Amino acid sequence: MTLIDSKIIGSSQPAVALKKMITILAKSDAPVIINGPTGSGKELVAEALHEESRRKGKFVALNCAAIPSELMEAEIFGFEKGAFTGAIKTTQGKFEQANKGTLFLDEIGDMPSNLQTKLLRVLENLTISRVGGDKEIRLDVRIVCATHKNLENLVVENKFREDLLFRLNVFPIEVPSLSSRVEDIPELIEHFLKLKLRNSPNQRPYFEDEALESLKSHSWPGNIREVRNVIERAITFFPSQTISKDDVNKFLISISPEVIDLREEQASIWEAFETLSQVTESHASSSHDKSPPQPEDFRNWFNTNSSVDIRKLLRDIEIVLIKAALNRNDGNSSDAAKDLKLLRTTLIEKMKKYGL
Repeated sequence: MTLIDSKIIGSSQPAVALKKMITILAKSDAPVIINGPTGSGKELVAEALHEESRRKGKFVALNCAAIPSELMEAEIFGFEKGAFTGAIKTTQGKFEQANKGTLFLDEIGDMPSNLQTKLLRVLENLTISRVGGDKEIRLDVRIVCATHKNLENLVVENKFREDLLFRLNVFPIEVPSLSSRVEDIPELIEHFLKLKLRNSPNQRPYFEDEALESLKSHSWPGNIREVRNVIERAITFFPSQTISKDDVNKFLISISPEVIDLREEQASIWEAFETLSQVTESHASSSHDKSPPQPEDFRNWFNTNSSVDIRKLLRDIEIVLIKAALNRNDGNSSDAAKDLKLLRTTLIEKMKKYGL
C-alpha cells in the first residue's frame, strides 16, 4: 500500500483521479487550496500531499475556525517574550514550526481580514515577524489550505481578499463527496473496521450484501466522517453479529430507541442458552454421555424464547468450538481441524474470517 492509498481509501474513478492529482502536485512547492464538503477528508488530502512531497519538515495543521481571532496572530506567527500579558517566553508560531515542511490552514475562509493581509505578505516575501518583534525570519514553508465555503462568493461579499485568493489558488483540488463514489463504501467500511478493532478482531460485525447495498444508496451528508460514525455504531450495537438491511436503516444510519431492546434481547438469549448448557452438562455427567446438545434440546429452548438471531448464535458456537480446539491442541491447526472434522484449509479460512 502506498502512502497515498493509506490516506485516500477507495478505487473508484473519482478516488483514483484524486490520488493522481495528489501525486502530481506533491512535486511542487506552490500553494494549494483543497475544496470539498464537510467530512470529505480534506485534511487527509493535505497530509498525503505533504508525505508524498518528501519535505523534510513537519506537517503542521491549524483550524482557522477553532482559534479566537484575538489569539490567531500569535498562534500563526509566534510572539516575543513580553509582547502581551502572559507572554512569559518567546514562542514559535505555526509558520516556524512548519519550516521546511507544510502548513495546513483548515477553514481558511474563516481567517480574519487583518490576518489575510499578513498572510498575503508572507506568501509574497517568504518572511514572518513574531508578534512584539521586528526581526524578519525567512522560512521555507508550503501553504496548503482547505475550505468547504465558496471563497469566490466570500470575495464578492468582501469577506475574503481577492488578491489572497489569487495567490493561494495556484493548484485547486476538488475532493469528491462520498455520494459521488459510493462504490468505495465497502473499502471504507473495511478500513474503519480494521482501524477500530486492531486489539479485538473477534468483535467484528459482518454486513449482509443487502445491508451494503442499503449503505450505498444512503445520501451520506456527513461524507467519510459519517461512515466512521456508522462503523462505531455497528461495533457497539452488533459485536460479532451479522448486520441486515433493516439493522442498517434502523440502528446505524439513524438510531432507534429499539436498539436498547435489541441488546437486552441478545443478553437474555445467551442467559437462556447458558441454562441449556448447564442442564446438558448435568445430564451428560450423570449418564456419562459426552455428546453435545441435541437438536431437540434447541427446539425446547427456542419454544421458551420469542426470537433468536440464528446467524449470530451459530457463528458464536463455531467461534467457541474453534477456540477450544486450538487451545486443546496448543494452537496446532492441523490437530484442531481433525478434532472439528474439518479440512485444515477450511479451518484456516474460518480463523481468518473470525480474526482468530
